[in-house]
Amino acid sequence: MRIVLVGPPGAGKGTQAALLAKTLSIPHVSTGDLFRANISQGTELGLAAKSIMESGKLVPDEVTIGMAKDRLAQPDAAGGFLLDGFPRNVAQAAALDEILAEWGIELDGVLDLEVPEDEVVRRIAGRRVCRNDNAHIFHVEYHPPVAEGVCDECGGQLYQRADDAEDKVRVRLEVYHTETEPIIEYYQKQDLVTTISALGTVDEVTRRAIEALRKNETQRKNDDEG
Repeated sequence: MRIVLVGPPGAGKGTQAALLAKTLSIPHVSTGDLFRANISQGTELGLAAKSIMESGKLVPDEVTIGMAKDRLAQPDAAGGFLLDGFPRNVAQAAALDEILAEWGIELDGVLDLEVPEDEVVRRIAGRRVCRNDNAHIFHVEYHPPVAEGVCDECGGQLYQRADDAEDKVRVRLEVYHTETEPIIEYYQKQDLVTTISALGTVDEVTRRAIEALRKNETQRKNDDEG
């Protein structure tokens, strides 16, 4: 299956992408991983991205698209992939369509994780991270530490990252609504979008996602045969 995962910050895209990719036996391709890999390997695109980011500017679409194309051309993606964070806007979505058309393949579906805005703010603004180990993450409501402000794992101090402050979260949501959300309408015109609720436990959302993708796959096959 070839899938694009879409959803606002705080929807759990990274968690769901990893679980869905494992279940479907396809590679999880995230924008963050693309940038880290290209920069660490010193590729031409990676060096360009690093230079642009160090100057404080946004990486242009053509650089991101080039990285995505190179990644999807690798052998492990021949049988399918799950894209997380790409495409980020309509221009990137159109470029992806052109790449896939060039290769004679197409997307199987776009999974839209839907979360109410207030819940997004609650999820992100409530996060607390350990100063000793960023992998130790708690939440003031959903996963509080035993002792307030103290990491259960190592006793380190818990703090709220600057990007997790409510005002910053709302700015990130506005950017999502302006830049990324329009790709949902773009793909709806191709009858590719399936929207599911991202509320509930991780396992509940994963089951919901798998059922939706399987149903969509069956429907598309029936339509093709019809």
